[in-house]
Amino acid sequence: MRFADFLRTAVLLFGGASTALAVVAIAGATGDDDTMALIVAVSWWTVAAAAGLWLGRRLAPTPGIGRLLGGARSTNQLPDIEPGSIIFNRLWPLGVFTLASGAVAFLIPQVPAIAAGYAIAVALTWRRQSAAVQAIEDRDGVRFYFDKSSPFGAPKLLRTPGMRKVEPVPAGVEREGARP
Repeated sequence: MRFADFLRTAVLLFGGASTALAVVAIAGATGDDDTMALIVAVSWWTVAAAAGLWLGRRLAPTPGIGRLLGGARSTNQLPDIEPGSIIFNRLWPLGVFTLASGAVAFLIPQVPAIAAGYAIAVALTWRRQSAAVQAIEDRDGVRFYFDKSSPFGAPKLLRTPGMRKVEPVPAGVEREGARP
């Protein structure tokens, strides 16, 4: 599975997890007639959304993703494309986090409300990471794929040859290093 596609999928899954957690938190707080919990939850979600928008505003990879891309092993062969197993192996903690937080919604609705805020923040922080990876791939003429690794260990990437994107230069703009 391509790394940029994984990042897009992760953003969607974190957004879905935050939505599901928010729904069960609202249902749990409404069942208890706890309006204060709802007010605090919506305030927390607003703060988490603002933080995620602020942290994810730049079109550059985060330092962790940059290190992951820099440590990619080069190969000329395409790896096996197994998106289902890669998503499961890499995002199983999100599933456990969502299920565990949502399971206590009708006993303690504050837990899924807090968890929903964290999922919102992560989804909004990562929203531009796939575009940043895509820009690096286009610039360098490579593609990054997931390598097989343990679901409990650090992810590993493969760097394969790809197509380099060459764009025309607009009229009146000089190229770097061009001679007059």
